[in-house]
Amino acid sequence: MELHPAARLIPDAAGELARRYLDGIALAPAERQAAIEAATRAPKGAANALHAVHESLAGAPADPRYPALASLRRRLDAALHEEKPQPEDGAGLDVHGRVRLVSTPPFNRTPMAPHRWLARFKRRRDGEVRSTDPRGHWQAQGVLRRLGLVALIIVQTYVAAHFMVEVLPYNGRQPLELAILALFVVLFGWISAGFWTALAGFAVLAIGHDRFAISRTAPDDAPLEQGARVAVVMPICNEDVARVYAGLRATCESLAARPEASHFDFYVLSDTGNPDVRVGEVAGWLQLRRALGHSMRLYYRWRQHRIKKKSGNIADFCRRWGANYRYMVILDADSVMTGACLARLLRIMEANPNAGIVQTAPHAAGRETLHARIQQFAAGAYGPLFTAGLHFWQLGEAHYWGHNAIIRVAPFMRHCALGRLPGDGALSGEILSHDFVEAALMRRAGWAVWIAYDLPGSYEEMPPNLIDELTRDRRWCQGNLMNFRLLALHGLHPAHRVVFAIGAMAYVSAPLWFVSLVLGTALLAVHTLTDPTYFTQPHQLFPLWPEWHPDWALALFSTTAFMLFLPKFLSALVFALRGQMRIFGGATGLLASILAEMLVSMLLAPVRMLFHTQFVVTALMGWKVRWKSPPREDSETSWTQAIRRHGVHTLIGLAWAGFVGWLDPKFLYWLLPVAGALILSIPLSVYTSRVSLGRRARARGLFVIPEEIAPPREIHQTQRYLEQSGPPPDFSRAVVDPIDNAMAVAGRVTDPVLFKRTAAERMALAERALEGGPESLTAAEKTLLLGDPRTLSYLHFEAWTSPRAHAGWRQPAHPWDAKAA
Repeated sequence: MELHPAARLIPDAAGELARRYLDGIALAPAERQAAIEAATRAPKGAANALHAVHESLAGAPADPRYPALASLRRRLDAALHEEKPQPEDGAGLDVHGRVRLVSTPPFNRTPMAPHRWLARFKRRRDGEVRSTDPRGHWQAQGVLRRLGLVALIIVQTYVAAHFMVEVLPYNGRQPLELAILALFVVLFGWISAGFWTALAGFAVLAIGHDRFAISRTAPDDAPLEQGARVAVVMPICNEDVARVYAGLRATCESLAARPEASHFDFYVLSDTGNPDVRVGEVAGWLQLRRALGHSMRLYYRWRQHRIKKKSGNIADFCRRWGANYRYMVILDADSVMTGACLARLLRIMEANPNAGIVQTAPHAAGRETLHARIQQFAAGAYGPLFTAGLHFWQLGEAHYWGHNAIIRVAPFMRHCALGRLPGDGALSGEILSHDFVEAALMRRAGWAVWIAYDLPGSYEEMPPNLIDELTRDRRWCQGNLMNFRLLALHGLHPAHRVVFAIGAMAYVSAPLWFVSLVLGTALLAVHTLTDPTYFTQPHQLFPLWPEWHPDWALALFSTTAFMLFLPKFLSALVFALRGQMRIFGGATGLLASILAEMLVSMLLAPVRMLFHTQFVVTALMGWKVRWKSPPREDSETSWTQAIRRHGVHTLIGLAWAGFVGWLDPKFLYWLLPVAGALILSIPLSVYTSRVSLGRRARARGLFVIPEEIAPPREIHQTQRYLEQSGPPPDFSRAVVDPIDNAMAVAGRVTDPVLFKRTAAERMALAERALEGGPESLTAAEKTLLLGDPRTLSYLHFEAWTSPRAHAGWRQPAHPWDAKAA
């Protein structure tokens, strides 16, 4: 075997080690250190030769005379899974013959911009919408149903308000009582809307026949046009790399096994700003491409300028490649979808040319903390009832939740581009909860938005603990309050104006509830600490005696509780009628889980109330929130975290209970469900975040979900791939490891003009990084080096050969070390 000149020039004692390094053979840690020292002692010619080895990987054509170079080149090609690299798929050659990673298809640019999107809307009559109804005249039916819903809410709220008037001591004739009565009417109407939605969903699921169900408009064997292409896009930003690619691989493999696979392409759209995570994303993309082979086209794009967050990421994709596709399916970083579900969504859109968006109802699965298991159970047991109820009232003017949905690309690009909300403060600027707005704009343009409430095969994950759930809620709260500003946007369908109002009310109801409780306490204090007033109006002939009716109050409280909890038992009744109680652990397990979930929900409701009140108040005061990706793993809450987040609320609960007990101990029983829950918020937050308690509940048959009784293959594969995945490479590995460095170098192209202007600055940064180690670099500096292949290649070479190299560059475990061990 002819040796590379580097091997000849390195001292004989280390020559074998150097050859093994050049040939990509595994080295034990001690051997690797010896090779580093040998390369350091080598003369300049050997160092240059080693640099040439790396350059052959990072850019220059391989020299066939040297088997060592050919071996490492084969490793690079194997990582890209292309024996003959093609410019559009994996590895390609640039105009200089250098290896480059081609991670995206060629651009097919199409404009997508919010042209005066807040101005007066004029509907285009250009034949774009070719169909009116999937089955029957649903528009007229939807109007009748919503009028019926409004009538039911008004009648029920009127009756409850009459009872509330009788409960109040002065029958609502004092200012304080009038304020309490007004808040009661609003809150009871909100509860009534949820109650009738649940009853409508129960009727739909119990009858089992829904002629307006969008999922039943397309048979599973309907032929597909060749031009019906779908892009499955997954926007990510600083996510758990292992979880992202585990779920994506399960989804890709499920679809690859179906004949419709040729209609789909997959895109990972990264907005990641963390350079360590970004290196892992590229490595994970290459590994997944190698695993999928030619069965599925998978692309990766990193966006340098992160404008408008997720909505901007999707819009950027549409401008670059949207013209290549008729539809796109949006996935979250924790989404998993079956191939059958994706294929069915495609056929539904083909069968309904008027459909602009079809939203699936994702099932929650994959978490093990007690809090997440309770939320998974609630979503799986009660979710179908409420989702079917939403479909009953909304029909083709439904919600879009931003993920696990299919979208018609052309009208989305034409009508759904989002601009900024004018003004200053937290409720202005970039749209945060973009999904509701995009659905409203799609319907404004004449396209229908449907919920495929009964379509299986769509999955997501829940927040692992209460603090993470509330962190997510804070983002949603601000986004929904921003959307409320669009309530009067010209041309919107009335149904979507209601959607904006409901989105805001989901969070505004918390401060309204809190204020009503405070006013109730104030009313108690007034009647306890002051003398009663018998003449409340001028020229009153007879005294008005204050009367307390605890029996009426108890009846009203019981009615409200009945409306809140009946839907939960109706969900169990649906499963009983369908013979499906076993998928939730049997009748005993299902009922026990419902009762336990109700108890936990009652304890968490006051905690959520105070947090949501804080979110609404701070948003209205102009405090903006950082929009970060949620955690994708089972994280537990520490006692320190719980005390920091719930400590003030605990003190509020203690002071509140003490004050009411001092006023009148009899009324403490009415306040105890609220004040007692706040007092227990710290241990409640800690213990519900425990994985061990979640597993114990599962072992006892509590909070079981169908995905655990009969796990779908895709969920099982996601978990298996996640367990098999090791730690992804980080920035240090991209500097030290020859293969990872070659991938990072090959993934970027140096701008000659820019490099000429900044070469000295970049080289000074590389020298400082070389001597200071990885910890001396900021995230921005690491990102700068990742974007400069020449400087990154130089840093790799120096980290291996220079005596000035910081020891930190040699600490990261080399992937070959594990193989040697």
